[in-house]
Amino acid sequence: MSEGLPERIDRHAPRSGAEGHHGGEGLPERIREHAPRSAGEGRHWSSLLLRNVTLTDGREEDVFIRDGVIAAIGKPGGAGPSHADRSTHASRHAGEPEPPAVELDLTGYLLLPAPVEPHAHLDKAYSADQVPNPDGDLMGAVRGWLAHRTTMSQRDITARAEAAIRAYVANGVTQIRTHVDIGPGIELRGLEAVLAVKAPIRPQIVAFGSNPLSGSDGARNRDLLREAVAMGADVVGACPALDPDPKACIEFCLQLAADARLPLDLHVDEMLDPDPCTLALLADAVLATGFEHGVVASHCVSLGMMPPAQAREIALRVAKAGIAVVCLPQTNLYLQGRMHEAAPPRGLTAMRLLREAGAVVAGGGDNLQDPFNIMGRADALETAALLVMAGHDSPQQAYDAVSTCARRALGLRENPIGVGAAADLLAIRAGSLREAIATAHPDRVVVRAGRVAALTTLTTDWPT
Repeated sequence: MSEGLPERIDRHAPRSGAEGHHGGEGLPERIREHAPRSAGEGRHWSSLLLRNVTLTDGREEDVFIRDGVIAAIGKPGGAGPSHADRSTHASRHAGEPEPPAVELDLTGYLLLPAPVEPHAHLDKAYSADQVPNPDGDLMGAVRGWLAHRTTMSQRDITARAEAAIRAYVANGVTQIRTHVDIGPGIELRGLEAVLAVKAPIRPQIVAFGSNPLSGSDGARNRDLLREAVAMGADVVGACPALDPDPKACIEFCLQLAADARLPLDLHVDEMLDPDPCTLALLADAVLATGFEHGVVASHCVSLGMMPPAQAREIALRVAKAGIAVVCLPQTNLYLQGRMHEAAPPRGLTAMRLLREAGAVVAGGGDNLQDPFNIMGRADALETAALLVMAGHDSPQQAYDAVSTCARRALGLRENPIGVGAAADLLAIRAGSLREAIATAHPDRVVVRAGRVAALTTLTTDWPT
C-alpha cells in the first residue's frame, strides 16, 4: 500500500509506473477482445468505435474515432471505418487495410465532452483525517494545514496526488489544473512531489505562493515562487486578499507571470466581507498592464455578497480584462457562512452577473477530502449538481461550466462532439444530461486523446 494512504483510497494508486499507458493490456475482457492484436497498434489505439451511444439531443449514433480525433458520426452501423474513409481517404493509401477498431457497445450511455477540473489541490488531497479543522472555517483550515505541511514527505504527497488524479480520471476528467503550495515549511517539496507524479494525465501546476509576497517580509516567499517557475511550474498563483498589501502582491505576481510568459491563477476574495475587493484590483491591474497570457480568478466569494449595482460594475471590468472566474461550490459551501446563525450565505460568486457581463464562468471541485473540504468525490458531476442546486444554474449551464468554460479558463481547445474534434469524451449510463448530473451513475467510459483511459462498471447483486 502507498505510504500514508488508507487502503480504501490506495486502490486508485498505480500498481506500476507503466500502468494505464498500454492499449488492450489491463482492459476488461469485453473490451480487450476487440483490441488491436499488434503491440504497436495497442499502444497507439489507432481507432475506436463507440456504438449506439446517445447524444445530448437524444439521437442514438455510432461515433468513430481515429488518431485521437472524431472521424465520423452516423446512424448505428454507419459510422465505422468505411464511412470515415469517405471523408478521410486522403490520409490513407488506396487499398490499405483499415486497422481493426476497438469497439464498445454503449447502448444506454450518454456521450458528453469530457469535463475538466480547473481548480484542484492535489498536494492536500485525502488529508482530512490527518489535519483537523475544528472550527470548520477558512482560517481554521489554513492554521491546520500550515502546521501539517511541515511534516509531509515528498513520497506521501506524490502518492496522494496520484490517487486523486486516478479518481478524477475514472470519473471523466481529462485535464486538471492543481495549485501546489510553495513556502515556509514545505519550501519546494510539494512541487517536486507533483512533478514526480506518474498517472494517466500530467496536470497543469500552479505555483501557489505563500503570504506575505509583499514587502521585506515577503522576500523569501518571492524567491521561492521564482524558483518554482524556474523548476517548471505552468502557472503563477497566490492569495492576495490574505497579503498585507494585496495590490503589491498582485503586481508582483503579474510581473513574474509576464516575465515567464505564463498564465496567472489567483485565489481571490475567499471571504464574505467585500472589503478589500481584490477582484477589482486584479481587473484594474490586468487592464493597466495589458497582460495577455491568461488570468483566472478563483472563488470570488465576496462578489456574490455585494449590492447588485456594485457587483455588476466589477463584473464588467472583469469581463473587459478577459479574466475567467472559477466558482468552487464544494469548498465555499463548506467553509463560508459559519458565523451566520440564520440564513447562512451560500458562498458562491455572482455567476449570473458575471455571465451577463460577458465573463467566462467555470466550475471546479477545489479541495478533495482535506481540512478545507472534508467531503468530495473527485467528480465534476458533483460540482455541476451543486451549481444547479446552490447556484440555480440549469443542467446545461452547470455542465458547460465544468467542461467548455473550464477549458476556456485553462486555455485549452474546446472539444464539442463533432467530426474533427478532439476525442476527449465521457460516456455515462444516463438518458439525458439532467439525469447524468442527478444520478452521477458510476457506469462510465472515459476517452482521452482517442483511447479508453478508464472504464467503470457497477454490479448490484439482489440476493433472494
